[in-house]
Amino acid sequence: MFRLTWVIFLCLSAYPLFSQYYLRGEIKDNRGRLLEGVKITLSSRGNYVYYSGNSGTFGIPLAVTTDTITLNIDGYETLRSVVDTRKFQSLVLKMLPSLAHQYSTKLASATTNYKNETGTSLAMMGESYTNIVENTFVDAGKYPETGFALNVDRAAYANIRRFLSNGMRVPQDAVRIEEMLNYFNFGTPQQKTNNNQFQCRSLLSTCPWNKDNRLLYINIQAPKLDLDSIPPSNLVFLIDISGSMDKPNRLPLLQSAFKLLTENLRTKDTLTVVTYGGGVGVVLAPTGGAHKQKINQVIDSLSASGDTPGEGAIRIAYNLAKKNFIHGGNNRVILATDGDFNIGQTSEKELEDMITGYRQTGIYLTCLGVGMGNYKDSKLETLAKKGNGNFAYIDNLQEAQKVLVTEFTQTIYSVADNASLKINFNPSMVKEYRLIGFDNKQNAMQDSTSELEGGEVGSGHSVMALFEIKPQTNETPFHNKPFADMLLQYRVARNDAVIKQEFHAIYNLQLIEKVDTSYRFAAGVALFGSMLKQSRFVKDVSWDDLLAFSRTAVNPDNHYQAEFLALIDKAIRIYRPVKKKKNE
Repeated sequence: MFRLTWVIFLCLSAYPLFSQYYLRGEIKDNRGRLLEGVKITLSSRGNYVYYSGNSGTFGIPLAVTTDTITLNIDGYETLRSVVDTRKFQSLVLKMLPSLAHQYSTKLASATTNYKNETGTSLAMMGESYTNIVENTFVDAGKYPETGFALNVDRAAYANIRRFLSNGMRVPQDAVRIEEMLNYFNFGTPQQKTNNNQFQCRSLLSTCPWNKDNRLLYINIQAPKLDLDSIPPSNLVFLIDISGSMDKPNRLPLLQSAFKLLTENLRTKDTLTVVTYGGGVGVVLAPTGGAHKQKINQVIDSLSASGDTPGEGAIRIAYNLAKKNFIHGGNNRVILATDGDFNIGQTSEKELEDMITGYRQTGIYLTCLGVGMGNYKDSKLETLAKKGNGNFAYIDNLQEAQKVLVTEFTQTIYSVADNASLKINFNPSMVKEYRLIGFDNKQNAMQDSTSELEGGEVGSGHSVMALFEIKPQTNETPFHNKPFADMLLQYRVARNDAVIKQEFHAIYNLQLIEKVDTSYRFAAGVALFGSMLKQSRFVKDVSWDDLLAFSRTAVNPDNHYQAEFLALIDKAIRIYRPVKKKKNE
């Protein structure tokens, strides 16, 4: 009896159940965002640790009126403060510079010390697109250094195809030329990669839309890993099943797409399925990749209804990914939606702040967009870029096959983070230059603190970028010395190692008619995008000129290139309709 009494006394001493006071409060960062999972210790409780909840709040019973609280969380300065347990506490943690850097406004491309002009945007049919400003010519004498982010985003091309296939004009802000180029593989079998090294090809040709200018092609090839050598994956499918998804080209298309992806899962991979529509549910607990039938049954059982609590669903998906985190593995949330969030944080700015908070977790984000009419391209693009991930648009089952099967490792497995290429032009040879694509958001251009943000690059991905160049004179020789130096910088995925690789632009100038068809095809894609944007830089080019030039570059045996020609035909009928003759 004595021993039992002594044990009870010790328990009461360690955990004062009859506390007189209750310390309550909330924890925010200096941007006003509530912080979940902050480590809390109190002097009166010794080594006992508490954590803030998912709304950033906490409540702790105490036996004292004043105490000293200490708050810790990665990315923030430690806070130690005296608190009055009788008052509600509003505590603010200050971001460390490394984290604050991630919240700064980011640019897709940037020229050192240069500020671009502003532009206008076009939205239609209830869809939303980010306001972007087309890159213009830059004086190489004043601003010789420029750069752009590498990424695997390719949503714009499939979305453009959707508009043209439906006989509609394409919103100008929906045209992102770098994503159109990303849609095609410009790598060659001769480009062998070893270890984690990237390969670079460059070429200079005459410009097909301006005989006085030149085109610089830069092709960066990422290391390609075999599927069997990729570490185990911890994937969370986050599927929108709200009422807006109840159409054949939305939820049913996604169900078919995810079943295709499931076929690529290995025994060592783990999959969790979260849905949101009228609420958030975990419909499949973490399950091994060998249980494909079970996974497919869950996917087949989904049906659409309810509102769209996307913000809460994203938080739950990330928490599940963190709970099952594989150190050294591939941890990724795959969000599939039309982007029409209407519950919780719904603005692009709110979503941007929320997703940036998860960037430090080591969990990547892939966004798959579907639908039309209320499709929110701008929100999904924001989530993908801020979530250290990638973005694709699925308009049909063939596109799902391309993104999730044919290009599975490019979409799902990253080999490099924060990847960017800086180019330094030689002003004695280059008078002006213009980066085609990689256009910036209008608000980013107006923010004086904006900086270049690198992107995520998937295994084996090929990035093609084009510059239009005005030489110093038409007789400027490009064969005797390099006219540009290039520096590729990236962080090895799932590793803190920073790699830098130097390249030089090729010296010799070639006629556009003589270069390899892959380069001419890239020029055709860039020209097509520029004409859809109604760019002032190609105003003297006709649709017939585009079609004739592209026919010289297309391989008719390549399905995707043949489809490209068909899209030009559709665009001609839409943008240059045949005028009906008046009856006499």
